[in-house]
Amino acid sequence: MKTNPSRYTITAALPYTNGPIHIGHLAGVYVPADIYARYQRLQQRDVAFICGSDEHGVAIPMRAKKEGVSPQEIIDKYHALIKDSFEEFGISFDNYSRTSSPVHHETASNFFRKMYEEGLFTEKVTEQLYDEEAQQFLADRFVVGACPKCGYEESYGDQCERCGTSHNATDLIDPKSTITGNVPVLKETKHWFLPLDQYEGFLKEWILKDHKKDWKSNVYGQCKSWIDDGLRPRAVTRDLDWGIPVPVEGAEGKVLYVWFDAPIGYISSTKEWAEREGKDWEQYWKDEDTKLLHFIGKDNIVFHCIIFPSMLKAEGSYVLPDNVPANEFMNLEGNKISTSKNWAVWLHEYLKEFPNQQDVLRYVLTANAPESKDNDFTWSDFQARNNNELVAIFGNFINRVVVLTHKYYDGKVPAPANFAEIDVQTLKELAAYPDVIASSIERYRFREAQQQLMNVARLGNKYLADEEPWKTIKTDEERTKTVMFTALQIATALAVLSEPFLPFTSTKLKKILNIDSDAFNNLSWNTITSSSHSEGLKDILPPGHTINKADLLFSKIEDETISQQLEKLKKTKMDNAAEKETAKNIVPQKGTIQFDDFTKLDMRIGTILEAEKMPKADRLLVLKVDTGIDTRTIVSGIAESFSPEEIIGKKVTVLVNLAPRKLRGVESQGMILMTETADGKLRFVNPDGEGIENGAAIN
Repeated sequence: MKTNPSRYTITAALPYTNGPIHIGHLAGVYVPADIYARYQRLQQRDVAFICGSDEHGVAIPMRAKKEGVSPQEIIDKYHALIKDSFEEFGISFDNYSRTSSPVHHETASNFFRKMYEEGLFTEKVTEQLYDEEAQQFLADRFVVGACPKCGYEESYGDQCERCGTSHNATDLIDPKSTITGNVPVLKETKHWFLPLDQYEGFLKEWILKDHKKDWKSNVYGQCKSWIDDGLRPRAVTRDLDWGIPVPVEGAEGKVLYVWFDAPIGYISSTKEWAEREGKDWEQYWKDEDTKLLHFIGKDNIVFHCIIFPSMLKAEGSYVLPDNVPANEFMNLEGNKISTSKNWAVWLHEYLKEFPNQQDVLRYVLTANAPESKDNDFTWSDFQARNNNELVAIFGNFINRVVVLTHKYYDGKVPAPANFAEIDVQTLKELAAYPDVIASSIERYRFREAQQQLMNVARLGNKYLADEEPWKTIKTDEERTKTVMFTALQIATALAVLSEPFLPFTSTKLKKILNIDSDAFNNLSWNTITSSSHSEGLKDILPPGHTINKADLLFSKIEDETISQQLEKLKKTKMDNAAEKETAKNIVPQKGTIQFDDFTKLDMRIGTILEAEKMPKADRLLVLKVDTGIDTRTIVSGIAESFSPEEIIGKKVTVLVNLAPRKLRGVESQGMILMTETADGKLRFVNPDGEGIENGAAIN
């Protein structure tokens, strides 16, 4: 663990551009990464906070197919939506790029080519799952089946979403194509593999020995499990037509595996940023005095702790990650967040429905961050934390201080008189908080750090309640000046210390306190630590400084607003249930037939002339049908849906060239076309239009 690095390269997992960002992404990755990056900048450290859109992989063409557009249209649509949402939410990336950019294609291709030329890949012909109907190899999410580890029946071909295990598509039990629903076959294809088994020794030393104490237990435990199970070669290419073409001869129709390509996106995004800012990108990736950190969710641990480090080690010129502080999952109202089921709180929708309340969501997600176990987001908790903590504690303290300062001193910071023991103790306690909060942040305990921030606001509230300046102003004006001066120091400390957690609130508070000018450029995190009036050090907010009028930092969230969000989720749940019920009643598509097979079917319009029940058969009716070419007997299993009387004279569609078949001794000479409703009732496939003659062919 590097303690005093020259610079920080901080990466946040590249989001797939196959949909918007939701609160699970924010809680797991982007809010903690942003807190850490903002904190390090406040320490005046050299920071590169890097991210970008992951625009390759199977998820993109699958989404494109679902929406009926091209993959390029999908990535352009969601890249813009995600980038804009991050900016509006205040995620302070130094660069947000995309893996479809020329610099990324070049960087990833060169990375692969160097490893290829140095013989670091294994080239193998293996059997892979293949959909004969779609005429396509089934990489990753084009195939589902039972997870070989936990048995989850909807595991993808590259990873199980339930247990987090990464595997190959051929490991799945009872695999099925997500394209056609067919059972795939095995077909030979050539690919290049990263021989992870050759890096077991390195990974054991680097992870199991060097990072046993400083990595989070969930990250270390998953890595240890992987290594203990024995590592196997992992294919770094895929048979797809969407992605970065494999840059070697004999690789036509193949692209780089998205999990080889995507982490290199951190490097290419850094290159893009460095060129724009006039910096040397290699210092942020190849200098040993750089601290590299990956903020991810737990489902990406294996890729960032096993595969990508092995790639970096193999390439030879890059630093390895110092830490990978992965979070667990955030659930929503007791259920797992699901993009396919629309069970999520989408960031772009939140920003519209809760304008100028970015910090409320940041606060709630951090307060309930899934740092060591899966946690649950509920709208009732969201409301309670806003009303009872942000409004009642933080906002209340600031409002009282600012209002009283304007009431008593026309907005000017009063010069303090003598300091009582309570004042000295309060200022000493205030001066200790920056180090306390910093310690939690440096250990990636952001929930704990934010709790300490709120304790600063609690300190201010308790101090005001105990000293009661609204009473002493009538009896001891000099004492009141000291109390108000001290309270204003706490308010100023909150303006600085809240910046990593509540950046919009921090900006607003600095404006209220009038400390967003050049005169306060030196006001920093460490200023608060070194400020203790009793020791004769400089004040954070000096006497005579004029502050602006009060402005509410937070607004109460009403029950009606929360009810609307709950109704929205209720509707989603009902829609999902209805869709599931509908899907249950829809018969899956049968195997594909050729056009010549279809032309063999002879379907005619006919009229039922007679109908009677088949003796000793509850489901069968014996029909006489005029097909226009003859009158024939057809036995049909429709007796549970129709009585004989009600269907005489009914126009029907008849398959007339079906081979005759005896049913209970009666030869049936055709088949009536039927459909089935959701409740199991049969309905005739009726000819459309009046005046259609018997014998009319259906083409």
